[in-house]
Amino acid sequence: MARKSSIMSDDLKMEIAKELGVYDTVKKEGGWGNVSSKTCGNIVSKAIEIANRKV
Repeated sequence: MARKSSIMSDDLKMEIAKELGVYDTVKKEGGWGNVSSKTCGNIVSKAIEIANRKV
């Protein structure tokens, strides 16, 4: 099975996870599967905000 490419870099996801206070959950408690859908949505929103600043 081919690996799907990521639109958002892992570094950016981790940076935002730190900002939102879920970094420990991702790194120490089993990965992204333990992060709520709402928080994942907040990460995407933050990434969009960052991308818009760069335009």
